[in-house]
Amino acid sequence: MMGRETAVALLLATACGDSGNTTAGADGTETQASTTDTSAGTAGDPTGGASDSETGTPTTSAGSNSGASETATTTTTGETATTSTTAPTTETGPDTTTTTTSPGTTTEETTSDTTTTGDTTTTGDTTMGVDDTGVSSTTADTTTSTSEPDTTTGDLPCGSVLKATIRDFAFAHPDFENYSGNGAYKGLVEQNLGPDEKPTYAHPGPTPQTSGPAAFAQWYNDVPGVNHTFQVDLPLTEVQPGLYQFADNTFFPIDGLGFGNEGQPNNFAFTTEIHTTFFYNGGEVFTFIGDDDVWVFINGKLALDLGGLHPQLQDSVNLDNAANALGIVKGMSYSLDVFHAERHTNESNFRIDTTIACFVPM
Repeated sequence: MMGRETAVALLLATACGDSGNTTAGADGTETQASTTDTSAGTAGDPTGGASDSETGTPTTSAGSNSGASETATTTTTGETATTSTTAPTTETGPDTTTTTTSPGTTTEETTSDTTTTGDTTTTGDTTMGVDDTGVSSTTADTTTSTSEPDTTTGDLPCGSVLKATIRDFAFAHPDFENYSGNGAYKGLVEQNLGPDEKPTYAHPGPTPQTSGPAAFAQWYNDVPGVNHTFQVDLPLTEVQPGLYQFADNTFFPIDGLGFGNEGQPNNFAFTTEIHTTFFYNGGEVFTFIGDDDVWVFINGKLALDLGGLHPQLQDSVNLDNAANALGIVKGMSYSLDVFHAERHTNESNFRIDTTIACFVPM
């Protein structure tokens, strides 16, 4: 009996001990309990909410005994920072520049740079966002610059070199080395340039200077087995203020080429074709000096006619005097087409004098 009373007393003493130190586990063991601060974090406490920095490390504070907690997560992708807050009590400072997926401040910036080919470049920078009051605002800055065209007159790029097409013929061609003459034979071609931008033969058959339309059609067209084609440059030089010239009294641009010189010191049998555009300011004069056939068309109309086989001859056109006939007005650009033929041995002269200051090779 005495032993059982002693055991009961001991059991009662243990049950009445300090409850703050030990607790009984389910398996009869003793477990040490911990005591924590039950005060909740606030927005003003640096440990109670997300950092104001876009990329700062978020912190977490313990809540009350109910187990509530705040968690701030920052995710950055490319150039956009995203802050997501799961607790509704989190406050964001007025200087926040991050982007949040929950209700809060949103800032989005878009920059576009656009370049337009041609002579104009446009650059646009646009920023869109929501300010601290939640009102959307847009700011656009646009700068447009236009580069100057590579011109000296109007909108045309001026040059000082005429591009010429040379076609070589054999002496056996019916229109080369078979005729002779001592003066211009006018009227071999029509007054207007043909739809193919070539001179049109004006006769149904032969003339004292030509064999007929079929042979003439080969002069300024590529015909395999009949001619060989070459490209040459004819540079214009300003020989005095406002006067431009190309002059060659031994004009043999294709010696040894094509059908060759055919026993002659030079290659005499060839034609020359030039297409260009010029700007008409007023007062211009165009002069040609040479042999043999030469036709000059301005705005598609015959301006100079030195057709036929002949020694060196000269002719000029004053554009102001011929403006009505040519259908040209000042301040506009027009086509200028030159057709030449060297058809007989003896000499070859080719000279252009002009006050036209702006040629545009085609």
